[in-house]
Order: sequence, then structure tokens, then C-alpha cells
Amino acid sequence: MLIEIKELRKSYALGNSEIAVIHGINLAIEKNEYVAIMGPSGSGKSTLMNILGCLDTATSGNYFLNGTDVSTLDDDALSVMRNREIGFIFQNFNLLPRLDAIQNVELPLIYAGTPAQERREMAWLALEKVGLTDRIHHKPNELSGGQRQRVAIARALVTRPGILLADEPTGALDSKTGVEIMRLFDELHREGNTIILITHEQEIADYANRNIYLKDGLIHSDRVNGEKKNPTPLIQSNR
Repeated sequence: MLIEIKELRKSYALGNSEIAVIHGINLAIEKNEYVAIMGPSGSGKSTLMNILGCLDTATSGNYFLNGTDVSTLDDDALSVMRNREIGFIFQNFNLLPRLDAIQNVELPLIYAGTPAQERREMAWLALEKVGLTDRIHHKPNELSGGQRQRVAIARALVTRPGILLADEPTGALDSKTGVEIMRLFDELHREGNTIILITHEQEIADYANRNIYLKDGLIHSDRVNGEKKNPTPLIQSNR
């Protein structure tokens, strides 16, 4: 089991009181699943995403990632786990404006201490996977929204993590470019990547094989998509 969560709870202090956000979630995700986590504002989906991504810790309960009980790790160990196991893809790309595409993709490898020549080769291969080798020396302001998200996906892939965690990955894109990015996720899933999407859009969630809906800090429904959108072949695009 790649991810196993048992009786997970999360509260935040607010003055002299506590606000409970997650109320005892149990969840299991296997390797190579494609999961969308949905829910209205205040449902706990962002909090759950932060815990899954080792950006935050639970108040109580257990979170096992690849057999390791993440809830017992200190900040340094959490950072190591996060860098090794999880590739993040954000709505607003989070690219450094002064770096070109390949330098942005190299960043996780720099933090991991990968030698310069090796990380340059790994970054080029990641950009090749998303169809952007002709844009490796372009800075973010020289790229379209779709191209910037492809750079962000390459950066997430470059360390070969166990999980791709995508937070509203098409939120800053027009609908046509959003479809291209979702086709890319389909391709990555078919290649064996485990993908967890955080989204509020049912049309985006329909690309995943499994939809988990949160409401009031609990799992309200957990279903396998019977009629998943038929993925079309990846279109290499310079948009």
C-alpha cells in the first residue's frame, strides 16, 4: 500500500479554542492509482493535501507513506520524505522568474545534492517527457500558461517521486490548454505514476479513476469512475 491513513484528525488553535478541520479520516491509496480529491471550501481538502504532501502533520492518527509512519517524523525527516516521495504541481506554477525552464526543473535536484552534469541530463529528460525540449532556455515570462505548467510538471517528475500531487493544475489555464494538461496526466498515469489531484471541478475529477469527496472534514463519498473520460493520445504542443 502506497498511502494508508488511519483515524486522521487535524485541528488548529484559534485563541483559547480549537477548530477541528479533519474529523477521523481513514483512507488507502495504492500505487499507480489516479485519484481526485474534491470538496467545497472548508471541507478539509487543502488540509488533507498538505498532510499527504508532508507539508503539515496531523493532530492525531497515523499516516503511512510507503510503509513509513509519517506522523512520527520530525521536520528534517519530513523534508527528506517530501523531496524523495512527492512531486508537487501547483495552480500558479511556482516557477522562479529569473531561471529558464531547465534551471527551474533542476531545482529539486540541487536541493538533493545531485551533481551538475547528472541533474542537467535528468532535467532535460523530464522536459522531453512533457514535450518542451525546444523551450529549455526560455524563462517563464517567455512561455505560455500551458508551457509553464509543463515545466512545473517536469520539475515534479525530475526526482522520480512515488506520487504526483497536483493542486488545481488547470485553474490558471484556459479550457483548451487545460485539456492538453489533463491528457498529459493521462499519459503519465499510463506510464505508472501515482497521481492525486485536488480539484473543485467535476470535469477535471472525471479524468481520474477514483473520486473522493470531502464534506465537513469527513469522506462523504469514495467511488471508482465507471465511465472515465477516454484519454486521447498526448499532443505535443508549444502552447
